[in-house]
Amino acid sequence: MPKQKDEIVEELETEKLDEQAETTSVEETPEESIEEALEVDELALVKQELEDEKNKSIRLRADFENYKRRVQLDKEADYKYRAQSVLTDILPVLDNFERALAIQTTSEEAASLVKGVDMVYRTLLDAVSKEGLEQIESEGVPFDPNFHQAVMQDKDDSKEPGIVLQELQKGYKLKDRILRPSMVKVNE
Repeated sequence: MPKQKDEIVEELETEKLDEQAETTSVEETPEESIEEALEVDELALVKQELEDEKNKSIRLRADFENYKRRVQLDKEADYKYRAQSVLTDILPVLDNFERALAIQTTSEEAASLVKGVDMVYRTLLDAVSKEGLEQIESEGVPFDPNFHQAVMQDKDDSKEPGIVLQELQKGYKLKDRILRPSMVKVNE
């Protein structure tokens, strides 16, 4: 019987040695594990670089879309206000026409001259209004610093305070831009 015990112990030791041999052969050497770790690190780095490049690409596309939208808006604004500089130069001409038409005439020749000047003035007003020029309404409306420039104040008890009493020089706007505010006299 003791021999059987010894045989059993020997068999167990042999199995133990076999298991150790198997685990040793399955385990990697330190050099192989370092190489695998480097490959994993390189893969992680490549993945991170790819993700960074994707983000850069997305940001560049978004920046380019914003740039295209800004250029389009600028182009639309340029088209919308293309006549601004010319119309600004024409405003004194309109003022001079209005002064000429305000003169009272007594003779028939002067009246026909005034009629001709009025026709030219109306034609010019039609042409500039087609480009978007509009007169700013002033008299009898509340003072608005966005549209009016107060140069005088007066007291009129029949009207509310802050109402424009008189327009001294017409104001004009091009579509939604003010070219020149109206110069006005405001009620105190």
